[in-house]
Amino acid sequence: MNYYYITGTSRGIGKAFAEHLLENPSNYVIGMSRQCSIEHRNYRHFYLDLTNVNAVSDFKFELHHDARKLYLINNAGSLGFIKPVGKLESSVIIRNYTLNLIAPSLLSNSFIQCYSTFAAEKVIVNISSGAARTPIDGWSLYCSSKAGLDMFSRVVDAEQKINSANNPQDADKLFRIFSIAPGVVDTAMQEEIRNSTISDFSRLEDFIGYHSNQQLSNPKIISEKYFRLLSKINAINEVSVSIKDYD
Repeated sequence: MNYYYITGTSRGIGKAFAEHLLENPSNYVIGMSRQCSIEHRNYRHFYLDLTNVNAVSDFKFELHHDARKLYLINNAGSLGFIKPVGKLESSVIIRNYTLNLIAPSLLSNSFIQCYSTFAAEKVIVNISSGAARTPIDGWSLYCSSKAGLDMFSRVVDAEQKINSANNPQDADKLFRIFSIAPGVVDTAMQEEIRNSTISDFSRLEDFIGYHSNQQLSNPKIISEKYFRLLSKINAINEVSVSIKDYD
């Protein structure tokens, strides 16, 4: 059996991920979010507030001794209020960094702790963004948290390679980690962007145009691209990549 832990499965890319995986009876999906919108015999939901540090810290991964594949997909994320620095509320800053960076870091740490002795295909996929590499006005929290997640992924990858080199007998226990940007996807986040103001976000008209010109990708199509890519993970040359680089 293949086990996939996915955050943010109630909508958008996370829900598309889960539904795509559940088409295969060999896959079992464990969703983590505040709401559940999936019913399937191979799906289990944990009602988890990913902005609550204590709740995320207390989450425990299960031992799956029949696992051929073990995946953690850190999908949940939020753009937050689109405001320039100086107009942000402290609570918003804390909430966004918790959801976008602290929660996936905590879960990745627990995932590696739990499955370090398992000889299965073990992969962590962090959903990144082009905003991790490009400063965008009004998006300071999103840009910086996604950049932090990219670097976190690169460090974990470096640590795994060092451990593998020092312990070649454990090469089959290596974790792979990737931070993959999906491109511009038609999700609730895009609606939030379009509802912002030009005074807070200078590129507002560009994003309105992406929607009106039908340039937003469907989440189901993006999830299929992710799993086509992950089916050949040895072909991925870098940790931080964009889905379009392998399209």
